[in-house]
Amino acid sequence: MAYPYQITSLENYHYQHQKSIQNPEAFWSEIAEHFVWHQKWSKVLNWNFSEPKVEWFKDAKLNITENCIDRWLPSKANDPAIIWEPNDPSETSRTLTYQELHNQVCCFAQVLVNNGAQKGDRICIYMPMVPELTIAVLACARIGAIHSVVFGGFSAQSVSDRIQDAQCNIVVTADGAFRGNKTIPLKPVIDEALINCPSVKKVIVLTRTGQPVSMIEGRDCFWENEMKKVEESGLSSFPAVSMDAEDMLFILYTSGSTGKPKGVVHTCAGYMVWANYTFVNVFQYQPGQVHFCTADIGWITGHSYIVYGPLSAGATTLMFEGIPTWPDAGRFWDIVEKHAVNILYTAPTAIRSLMSFGTDPINNKDLSSLQVLGTVGEPINEEAWHWYDDHVGKNNCPIVDTWWQTETGGIMISNLAGVTKSKPCFATLPLPGIQPVLIDEKGNEIEGNGVSGNLCMKFPWPGMLRTTYGDHERCRTTYFSTYENLYFTGDGCIRDEEGNYRITGRVDDVLNVSGHRIGTAELENAINMHSGVVESAIVGYPHDIKGQGIYAFVIFNGIHIDEEHTKKDINQTVSKIIGAIAKPDKIQFVSGLPKTRSGKIMRRILRKIAEGDTENLGDTTTLLDPAIVEEIKKNRI
Repeated sequence: MAYPYQITSLENYHYQHQKSIQNPEAFWSEIAEHFVWHQKWSKVLNWNFSEPKVEWFKDAKLNITENCIDRWLPSKANDPAIIWEPNDPSETSRTLTYQELHNQVCCFAQVLVNNGAQKGDRICIYMPMVPELTIAVLACARIGAIHSVVFGGFSAQSVSDRIQDAQCNIVVTADGAFRGNKTIPLKPVIDEALINCPSVKKVIVLTRTGQPVSMIEGRDCFWENEMKKVEESGLSSFPAVSMDAEDMLFILYTSGSTGKPKGVVHTCAGYMVWANYTFVNVFQYQPGQVHFCTADIGWITGHSYIVYGPLSAGATTLMFEGIPTWPDAGRFWDIVEKHAVNILYTAPTAIRSLMSFGTDPINNKDLSSLQVLGTVGEPINEEAWHWYDDHVGKNNCPIVDTWWQTETGGIMISNLAGVTKSKPCFATLPLPGIQPVLIDEKGNEIEGNGVSGNLCMKFPWPGMLRTTYGDHERCRTTYFSTYENLYFTGDGCIRDEEGNYRITGRVDDVLNVSGHRIGTAELENAINMHSGVVESAIVGYPHDIKGQGIYAFVIFNGIHIDEEHTKKDINQTVSKIIGAIAKPDKIQFVSGLPKTRSGKIMRRILRKIAEGDTENLGDTTTLLDPAIVEEIKKNRI
């Protein structure tokens, strides 16, 4: 067996899970022995959820890139580490072996140092899905700098907010990106973002699209020129900086229920062990398999299951620059066929989108290499699950339905491919080390099976967030203050008669749109920036493709010459402030919002109306103006 800690049977799963609960420190100490350390730990775990404080592998020293690259060189130097499939199928794909990846990471690590980067610096990465994005991430980790990857679809304002919050001193970007039939400018977005970011001293620009960009002398330099300087200097290696187990590895910003995005902090050792352990076990990875995670590295899924999980396991990981429907809806299947993909990990949104094209794009494709399928980002509906099973897996591939979050670092609840049972729409069972509990509205634990409640965790796991960057109190109030001594996930959950878990969605003011979390407060703030908007309220509603759509109720005092034109203006405002992913699907203009006498917007009423359930609105007599509800119902889109 390639990985001594790989779970091999249902009985073995139950044994390992029990062992991880009875003696978690011994369990994780044993797992951690399979990694490369500069210095071993003095204590496996320190924790206190009320502060909150969590420390794993105390006093240990390591560098995650040695575990992702260096340790594989004796046995896998010429094996493919990264396969890259470009946006345009006529462009040649690229493969980087572990040796080539090592060379590139060392070279770019030196580039960062040459440009003033030091251990502990925060570096913003705003790039397309090209191998250089992974190289930049690993180079930061190698020198001990903290990477903050920002998704390439975010606006200048969103990028600026994240750079300012982390006080980044270097930005790594590209001239632009290819996405479907579009060329997206990236450097101009950075230029606009940096107007309010005096902390940034250097911008390193990769050439990808070839579009002309403005380069400011003394601040901006080209990736290719900087790499050439290092190569010509003859420096072929860069020693990995020794990091403490609890040193920060990266910050990843996620939407919260307040307007300001929060920087989730993950640290070196615990995150590494968790990303690796979950990758190896959930997907039942075997050496030589090709793992294709379709996410963007700008999200946690890409961090954990394109970069750190697969590479720390010596796997072959596939990166895709484009979208599943371009140049046609058969693109995923072309990639599977071309690269003989064994594991496909994608979002329910992508599956539902591809379902809408029927089976013609998939019928003549050779998908026989597939062995495991996975879903991530949101709960999958039964129809999409069966379509995925029937037409992609040919009823021959286990589907792992994975539940986890940016804050958890890696998969928390999931069946293990071919080892534990799957059940459509259910994430099923917790991984070893995970102790889920369901809590009622009064904060009491709900015992037994066949129950539902709010999903919490009562014990730490290695991959959990340590803080929110620069604001530990926000971490405490968001995750640890709702219920005493518990981590609150913000999700509702059902536990069936057999103990399987099914996630029912967010219970706080955060929407899950196409697997991306968007805070309602952040979105309302953006809409309210439009000069004609007085106030707005955002709710989610069921959407056939995205899972959850965005429904905006807007009070407008501007001149409505053309309602459709005004809606486009509002969407343009949202795109400018947050990014196109946050544009509302429906905008309804209203003369008022259902508010209590204390001024609180009753979003549950708006949610019911958006969902089309206008008969079960509950008691509206406590509202300041109950008549407003009738008007909103009547004009529902």
